Amino acid sequence: MPNKNTNIVVAITGASGAVYSLRLVEVLLATGHDVHLSISPAGAQVIDEEMDLRVDLDDFQAADLMLEDVSHASDSKIRMLQASAGIGTADSNVLSVEAGRVGQLKYHHYLDYNAPIASGSFLTAGMVISPCSGSTLSAVAHAGCTNLIQRAAEVHLKERRKLILVPRETPLSLPHIDNLRRCTEAGAIVMPASPGWYHGVNTLRDLVDFMVARICDQLGIDNALINRWGKEHFE
Repeated sequence: MPNKNTNIVVAITGASGAVYSLRLVEVLLATGHDVHLSISPAGAQVIDEEMDLRVDLDDFQAADLMLEDVSHASDSKIRMLQASAGIGTADSNVLSVEAGRVGQLKYHHYLDYNAPIASGSFLTAGMVISPCSGSTLSAVAHAGCTNLIQRAAEVHLKERRKLILVPRETPLSLPHIDNLRRCTEAGAIVMPASPGWYHGVNTLRDLVDFMVARICDQLGIDNALINRWGKEHFE
């Protein structure tokens, strides 16, 4: 049986909540996915403002995002993800990628239309725009294509692949709501950044992990990032 596709596109645009994407990238890499990352200028501004991390979009360095080396992760949840995926063992992981292989981070400039993710012929397992700004939402809803992120989203819709949008804006205007409807009707999955509180919240990381876990659920990635509702009744 051929290997399953492990390419996932992650885009960060100019809405609050960049921490969701940074944690998502950690989790995807830990489970053997190759992450194709693109960041808009407004997204870089949000990363700077919210996380005090300065990203040079023209000379990107993964270290600028302070992503943990998932091959030597100290985070217990990351280690559990690796174990369940067969990373670091002689067994094939759930994605049928080479045992012991963590994913690779590949950066694409937001104006690079020669990037592989600009074409439907480049196969992926899905795309996540998190956070998804109102302007990006509008572009996706109306097939706008003024940067690579919008083009990649258009590709995922036309190829009928998973496209997950994580808006955080509140309150929502009628145009926002209409754009959410348009995107949903076109095949996108809209997941507002509205973390639950029922899974034993002790830290901000727990709230972040709730959203990341639900995104992974939509991508079909097994994870134990959160305590799931009703789990104790079946154990």
